[in-house]
Amino acid sequence: MIASANGSDPTRQGAFIIRLDCGTNMAVNQPRRRNDRPPLDEAGLEQTALSYAGRYATSRAKLAAYLERKLRDRGWAGPGAPPVAGLVDRMASLGYVDDRAFAVARAASLGRRGYGARRVDAALRSAGIDEADGAEAREAARLGAWQAALRFAERRRIGPFARSEPSREGREKALGALLRAAHSAALARRLAYARPGEVPDADDD
Repeated sequence: MIASANGSDPTRQGAFIIRLDCGTNMAVNQPRRRNDRPPLDEAGLEQTALSYAGRYATSRAKLAAYLERKLRDRGWAGPGAPPVAGLVDRMASLGYVDDRAFAVARAASLGRRGYGARRVDAALRSAGIDEADGAEAREAARLGAWQAALRFAERRRIGPFARSEPSREGREKALGALLRAAHSAALARRLAYARPGEVPDADDD
């Protein structure tokens, strides 16, 4: 149907076309659905792996899980079964995926944020890091537990970093926060119950 902008003669300047399907003559772009994309073949799967490994620090297990997810989304057009395991092995042999380096970097990142060794261990297990590849990272987290706890306490302004003497309830909340950050009970108590301005000496827990 044709109508004018002011309701008069449609041949006059200012006329526009009203379409019943969208209201005006503006083009309607339909978003492309994910399942409209073509299925992956061997080249496409390899490019997907390279793109992911290039953008993110990842582990072998995380890369494999990502590729499996992409295959579920898009399907497989190559011969035989998708070569996910072989492709992940090749990415590792080329140095694009390094579980040991990933573990060390992940542990260091969590330590800088003030998380304890148990949180590091849980993160590495979640990423599929085995005992051998994660040994160095776990040991570093154990040795750095005190410094990580101090960072956490400083960030949260609890224990020796509190602005003022907390109440009993405040100390208990501080203790809970340290425990949730995966610090040992003994270490958490020492920091939570420290007086403001009095940083305890480091101990082995």
